[in-house]
Amino acid sequence: MVLLKSLGVVGALIMSLTTVAEGLDKLTVSQANTLISRALDSRVGYDIINSLTTEVGPRLAGSEAEARARDWAVAKFKALGFKNVRVEPFLVDYWERHVESAEIVRPFPQKLRVTTLGGSVATKPAGVRGQIVRFASLQALIDAPMTGLAGKIVFVDEHMTRTQDGSGYRVAVRKRSGAANEAGKRGAIAALIRSVGTDQHRFPHTGQMNYAGQVRKVPIAALSAPDADQLQRALLLGEVEVKLSLEVESMGPRLSGNVIGEIPGKTDEIVVIGGHLDSWDLGTGAVDDGAGIGITLGAAKMILDLNRKPQRTIRVVMFGSEEVGLVGAKAYAEGHKDELYRHVIGAESDFGGGKIWRFDTLFGEDKLHFAAAMHAVLGPLGIALGNNSASGGPDMGPMRALGVPVATLKQNGWDYFDLHHTANDTFDKIKPDDIAQNVAAYAAFAWMAANLDGHFRASQD
Repeated sequence: MVLLKSLGVVGALIMSLTTVAEGLDKLTVSQANTLISRALDSRVGYDIINSLTTEVGPRLAGSEAEARARDWAVAKFKALGFKNVRVEPFLVDYWERHVESAEIVRPFPQKLRVTTLGGSVATKPAGVRGQIVRFASLQALIDAPMTGLAGKIVFVDEHMTRTQDGSGYRVAVRKRSGAANEAGKRGAIAALIRSVGTDQHRFPHTGQMNYAGQVRKVPIAALSAPDADQLQRALLLGEVEVKLSLEVESMGPRLSGNVIGEIPGKTDEIVVIGGHLDSWDLGTGAVDDGAGIGITLGAAKMILDLNRKPQRTIRVVMFGSEEVGLVGAKAYAEGHKDELYRHVIGAESDFGGGKIWRFDTLFGEDKLHFAAAMHAVLGPLGIALGNNSASGGPDMGPMRALGVPVATLKQNGWDYFDLHHTANDTFDKIKPDDIAQNVAAYAAFAWMAANLDGHFRASQD
């Protein structure tokens, strides 16, 4: 953004025009630059995030609140002028929390801040009480003997590494399911983990866990980082006994759905952008993923306001029930499997509201000149050209697996996991200028993808 402002819009346009590759014409580049200029001066994405998090709030998958979010989404699409607005329903197993608590009962009585992991079973009504056995990592628990933990509470005290691209999450998140499954195999009565997060605040991080096969199910909760530290210090002084009470309920199938709005194109080919509509129940889901909804819907609104019909249809998808296992993404891929060959590319915003700093792709090797051409337009926003191993975002996964090319407009996630899945994920964390940069990048990207003369799949021999 600094480079773009220093060059001015005209300078940025000249710079990008000099590197246009085959398939991306000068008019499309000019229009993409117009979108960038307008988006940087717009608050449309920021206002959409404000609307969603204020008027709906938390949006747990399968809940009444998620249903209200779908109503909000339909109304917002229509108010902004999108076409073919619809909800594509599916069912999701509904789980909700009621009351949760933890405390050291011996030798240093005190409360601990915990939150139940999504999908966990409940403790018995009176709670469970047992000696804590600490493991420094999930691997240490996996390597532990199969005996000696009966009647005890396992504590996996593994830290998460802070990284700009969030790569530390892939390692740390394994303990969310792994701790309960390994504890259950060994006869433990419950499991605790250090939250999968990078902050030092007393906000524990929730998130989905899943039980494996025939393993005995034990309840599991996450401690906030300071409380995990406190428990660790207490254990250095001797044996510690904790009481854990988790009142949660699995309530069977409930209605969920994906909400779709479109900018119809001249052909039946489709460019997909979007975010996920659901959130966890602790905060208001501003960073995860109200930001993605605001960014992609805001970008598409900027394109609508060009008043020019794209060659390809631009489809915005607000995926439902992402947090509990990509349920909406899987339903979309299954429901549209016969037309995925017409999906030319997909990209999801689901990594908060930080500025985009890199443009990754997953194109055929013979189509990487298109990545370079698109990057020439995106570069003045402070975005580097990355690699050709993009994921496209979590909800793009099922489509990507079926051959749909994807791109990742990679955001700066240095502090994303300070807020992720906590009660601290609220609208005040959203920065208008950062959102505007994201909207500008997504608008330019979607417009170029919709009008590029060519495809991103590898050419057939």
